[in-house]
Amino acid sequence: MQTDIDPRHLIGRKAFDRNGTRIGTIDEVYLDDATGVPEWAAIRTGLFSRDAFVPLEPSELIDGALHVPFERALIKDAPDFGVGRHLSPEQELQLYHHYGLDLASPPPLPDHDFGKLAGKED
Repeated sequence: MQTDIDPRHLIGRKAFDRNGTRIGTIDEVYLDDATGVPEWAAIRTGLFSRDAFVPLEPSELIDGALHVPFERALIKDAPDFGVGRHLSPEQELQLYHHYGLDLASPPPLPDHDFGKLAGKED
């Protein structure tokens, strides 16, 4: 997804699944706490239904609509955390697992040689 798009411009846009089936309309956009980059969209899936969270990466904005690379059924079955509140790291992890998107583990710390230990000779 384009990272330079203003998240306020996503609200109100239509969203479609991988087959081009309309999912609904974007209600809210959630930003990453550390980077401020748009990370999740809450999509209203119908008049009386709930909002479903979808990842903005690897989704694409095409011709003014959000195209999500997942089936509508998977999107509608996403964990429901309610909208208007902050997503906790645990909730985000549940969503990533739901969509089969594993977070990359951080790279291992380099093995530093901090010098000789006291009292040891080479």
